[in-house]
Amino acid sequence: MTYDTISVKPMTPHIGGLVSGIDLNRPLAPAVARDLHAALMEHQVLFFRDQKLTHATQKVFGENFGRLHISVGGDGTNSKQLSDYPEVRALHFDKDSKSVSGNEMWHTDQSCLEVPPMGTILYIHTVPPKGGGDTLFASMYAAYDALSPAMKRYLEGMTALHDGAGAFARTATNALPITEQPVIAKHPVTGRKLLYVNPTFTTRLCGVDRDESEAVLGFLYRHCALPDFHVRFRWEPHSIAFWDNRCTHHLALWDYYPHTRSGFRIQITGTDRVIPA
Repeated sequence: MTYDTISVKPMTPHIGGLVSGIDLNRPLAPAVARDLHAALMEHQVLFFRDQKLTHATQKVFGENFGRLHISVGGDGTNSKQLSDYPEVRALHFDKDSKSVSGNEMWHTDQSCLEVPPMGTILYIHTVPPKGGGDTLFASMYAAYDALSPAMKRYLEGMTALHDGAGAFARTATNALPITEQPVIAKHPVTGRKLLYVNPTFTTRLCGVDRDESEAVLGFLYRHCALPDFHVRFRWEPHSIAFWDNRCTHHLALWDYYPHTRSGFRIQITGTDRVIPA
């Protein structure tokens, strides 16, 4: 696909597009926002280089695509909500960090919510001096398409439980949701079928015994982790990744200890429950 206002270079056959010819510190013209949305629908995750965003301009950029989402899960050691910009979360890892928490596992952001976030915009301003800290993204369209016809028939109509405690601590003041979601979903914009389970939040398949659930989910997680479906983004200072949370998994590598990786994240509120295929 070609666009009138931006250039997009595909990163792999299945997922990822590198966007150029745009300054995200400036308000987007409606035609540019439409092209970016179309590119996101096609490539599932968009990457930008050399974008020195402020909290205000990151927020304004995200608002082109929907209402901004306030993250569930509360503050942690490495992730904190900004008091003056509550939609923005600071993500900071350095020599005092013990891990990158659930980010080290493949996941879809907050799939435990009845209406999960539509998308995520991550801006990284500080990267390790020798590289590292890459983020991997996986296409759940491609993962679904590569399943055998027999496995597709088996999974069609099934649901699974997604539990917020898979990534966040459940406390008396932080009641995390447990939600039943379809295993095979349909994207609300593209209409394409996709796999909607992930090892961070999905705890079991509904309607089958636990041994069968663990065996099938284990197979699906190994299947989704096949590199054929992936794109790997090497962060540079002042880079951005904008992903469609409805049809991707992602995983952050923590291979840069004791160096620093730091940035800010916003999320865009979903408008639809996960749609069964």
